[in-house]
Amino acid sequence: MDLTNATTATVFPDSSAAPATAQDASAPAPLTLALVVASDREGRFAPVVTDWFRSRLAEREDFTVTVVDLAEIDLPTSLSYDPSPAVRTELAKVTPVLEAADAFVVVTPEYNHSFPAALKNLIDRHYTEWQAKPVGFVSYGGMSGGLRAVEQLRQVYAEMHAVTVRDTVSFHHAHGLFDEDGRHKDPAAAEGAAKALLDQLGWWGRALKDAKSVRPYGV
Repeated sequence: MDLTNATTATVFPDSSAAPATAQDASAPAPLTLALVVASDREGRFAPVVTDWFRSRLAEREDFTVTVVDLAEIDLPTSLSYDPSPAVRTELAKVTPVLEAADAFVVVTPEYNHSFPAALKNLIDRHYTEWQAKPVGFVSYGGMSGGLRAVEQLRQVYAEMHAVTVRDTVSFHHAHGLFDEDGRHKDPAAAEGAAKALLDQLGWWGRALKDAKSVRPYGV
């Protein structure tokens, strides 16, 4: 994960350069999006869904994306106010990414009518990193498409003072929707859902970021 901060420089106008258009001058910088992959289960289907969603993000210019894959983060479930050096090392992989994010998308399966323990562990280990930021959901599963996990996550994120966007992308009976190369067999509806989710996420992300620049969020 590249956490390098961008630097700014003073640029003096070149009289030979063409003037910037009003659209160029007013175009906002992309929002920083953390894409959280919730499943750490062996044999998980998460990479297929995540790769498909990342292909949707690749077509957008309003987000820059960093992936937080919980299968690559080794965090114990026992919480401590004084984590061990090993736990601090693992947190260093993810906490700065969450803190820097303007918005989140969580890719989650549904396990026994709920969401993975690894995701709850990540949420519970952070607080201010989630506050006053929007969260969108991409879910997958059997008949319910992971939507029961999403509805529970809405309650959890409300406690974190995050804003969950209304529209989701959900894959019902997900294993049968993609071919062996990970391509969606009939993508039109899913692509429309992804656009709606990202449009809403972008609106909320921009609105909340602008509001916090005027007045810091306080609990």
